[in-house]
Amino acid sequence: FKESNFLRLNYGFSFQFNGLKPKDNQIFVQDGDQTELETFEFDLDKSKFRMDNLIIPIHLQFGSSKTTVLDNGNKRFSDHHFKIGIGGFAGINLSNTQKLKFDDGRRNEKLKQRDDFNTNNLLYGLSTYFGWDDFAVFAQYNLNSIFTDNVRDLNNFQLGVRWHL
Repeated sequence: FKESNFLRLNYGFSFQFNGLKPKDNQIFVQDGDQTELETFEFDLDKSKFRMDNLIIPIHLQFGSSKTTVLDNGNKRFSDHHFKIGIGGFAGINLSNTQKLKFDDGRRNEKLKQRDDFNTNNLLYGLSTYFGWDDFAVFAQYNLNSIFTDNVRDLNNFQLGVRWHL
């Protein structure tokens, strides 16, 4: 593939913001080393749990690219055609925030809780994408659970759009 650059290794880093929105007036609560959903005492207008992560993806990318020969004779390849990538990722959890909006009977309240909520600090999983030029649609599945040592494993599955700089 020396001339076509059809198969290549693609890597980088990304910031990821994953959000969970519990239903039925529930919030995430730490109980020792367990994180569970519990019913909140007031009617919630909003319940959202967000995890901010730094991710390093590594993919085998298939697809042709445009070749440009530089003045010094070196070749530069750039993605200007259809591409497909398969691979995985590893990363770290940077922070967790739970946002709640509710009326306590006297006034509207907004509560923001920042804690570790027993989340896994290290993340890893499988990912894939397909796209054209600098844009791609991706899917990603975390092989490790969101919370450590919970009775029930919860794994993230993400769909999104990527923009290659």
